[in-house]
Amino acid sequence: MKREYLYAGISIFLWSTTATVTKLLLGSLNSMQIMLASSAVAFVFLLVVNLAKGTLKELKIYRFTDHIQIFIIGTVGIFLYHLFLYLGIDMMDASQAFIINYLWPIMSVVFACIILKEKMTFKKAVAIALSFAGVVIVTANGNLFNIGKDTLTGSFYCILCAVSYGLFTVLNKQKSYNKYLSMMLYYFYSFIISLICILLTKDRFTLSFVQGVGMLWVGVFATAIPFTAWALALEKGDTAKISNLAYITPFLSLVWTSLILKEELNVHSIFGLLIIIMGIFIQLKGNFQSRYSSK
Repeated sequence: MKREYLYAGISIFLWSTTATVTKLLLGSLNSMQIMLASSAVAFVFLLVVNLAKGTLKELKIYRFTDHIQIFIIGTVGIFLYHLFLYLGIDMMDASQAFIINYLWPIMSVVFACIILKEKMTFKKAVAIALSFAGVVIVTANGNLFNIGKDTLTGSFYCILCAVSYGLFTVLNKQKSYNKYLSMMLYYFYSFIISLICILLTKDRFTLSFVQGVGMLWVGVFATAIPFTAWALALEKGDTAKISNLAYITPFLSLVWTSLILKEELNVHSIFGLLIIIMGIFIQLKGNFQSRYSSK
């Protein structure tokens, strides 16, 4: 097996566990608490990665305006993205939330048209319509006229999550910051924002051993390690071929939520996911960067 596919496989496997582990943690912690702890763990791990790669010295060329831009981009694409995803997972089935999260590539197209002034074509409009139709199918779960309040709220959070990451991919595409350093700083600033929110709300908490293991998994194994492995896969392999492998992730996530969370693996979720991905692949390849290649 070529090394780049091994790296990609590690990333896909670890990313697919995000929804399941987060849902388990949400049984005893809230979204902001998870955000605080997982951001801290991810930052520390990426700090070690940058130390090992010798890239920390590049920080001295970053000006104050660069840090402001990195703070804004990180707030949108890391803090808000994860917070909305955690809130969505808390309100509805983890499998449904993770599927709706995959609306983000279509939102990348929308923001590319708005910010980068890319042309909105008929093909793009059809793709956007198809992907949102897939979201409706997943949310309705076969009962369009009797959707629960929690499911609607959760779907709204997951759409906001996709909007956040779609905007992030476009903003990140405009900048040429070192991907390892910028990701480390994104998680550092996310930790700072989360800490301020926790302190202002006086939401004190302590982690049990099991919760600590869960946070370690979310911060390192579901975030930092797959990011690093994915970056290596893209660096060594064909970007287009490797990027397309990312769409295995939501299907594998369905397996974990079914086996571990005992969530029903229903035909509506699978069909809705297929519709969303169909909308994505209608786009001409290369119109937007992959969520993971943009990091």
